[in-house]
Amino acid sequence: MTQFHLPAGSRYRDVPGRSHPAPAGAQRVREFRIYRWDPESGQKPRIDRFEIDLDACGPMVLDALLKIKNEIDPTLTFRRSCREGICGSCAMNIDGVNALACTCAIADIRGAVRIFPLPHLAVTKDLVPDLAHFYAQYAAVEPWLKTRTPPPPDRECLQSPADQERVDRPSACILCACCSTSCPSYWWNSDRYLGPAALMAAYRWVVDTRDEAQGERLDALEDPFRLYRCHTIMNCVAACPKDLNPARVIADLKRRVGDRQH
Repeated sequence: MTQFHLPAGSRYRDVPGRSHPAPAGAQRVREFRIYRWDPESGQKPRIDRFEIDLDACGPMVLDALLKIKNEIDPTLTFRRSCREGICGSCAMNIDGVNALACTCAIADIRGAVRIFPLPHLAVTKDLVPDLAHFYAQYAAVEPWLKTRTPPPPDRECLQSPADQERVDRPSACILCACCSTSCPSYWWNSDRYLGPAALMAAYRWVVDTRDEAQGERLDALEDPFRLYRCHTIMNCVAACPKDLNPARVIADLKRRVGDRQH
């Protein structure tokens, strides 16, 4: 029977967290339970509780996190940048679902708002996961245009509108890692399985009519783990904040690789 174990020192249930009550007179109070852990401190993870007056806070989860960091606990650590669902920096697990904090409305969550880092990644600190391996997998698919034909001397490499539409959707991936970190196949085999995000990036260049290395790209994916470890669980589709469909992309890649074998 397969055994699953949490990393040493990662349990938080037996560690008391810190509580921060709402200010006196607050009328609309919501509780936020936030995962806290600094691996370099030597202490175990804990869950801190913050009561926030929503009348003095913006509507999104990221607004609450910024309020907590700016006004209550400046040691709280998380990533954020654009606040518009474009950069993917504020990806985290909110109420049990991988999402972007900047586009996740507090009003859409019932009860206490539980916030954790993206699952099944090493934690750098608090809500910041270590994405080094995730980005290395993205780089491994060589996400850039490859051509052998010299470019036209007097203009760009043009595409028809129809050809451009083929890359529009996969190009919309913001590399937030919500899809890959929601995928059980990635949890179990992330050392060899590329995961939905990296395969989406690979697909973007496979279908680009300007690229002249489609065969090489498909050959690189023809592996029992890199591509075929996907078992179509579909968590990636539900988790994508940009409404992309990595499962469909992966199925198309499998079809293209299979067609080359006949």
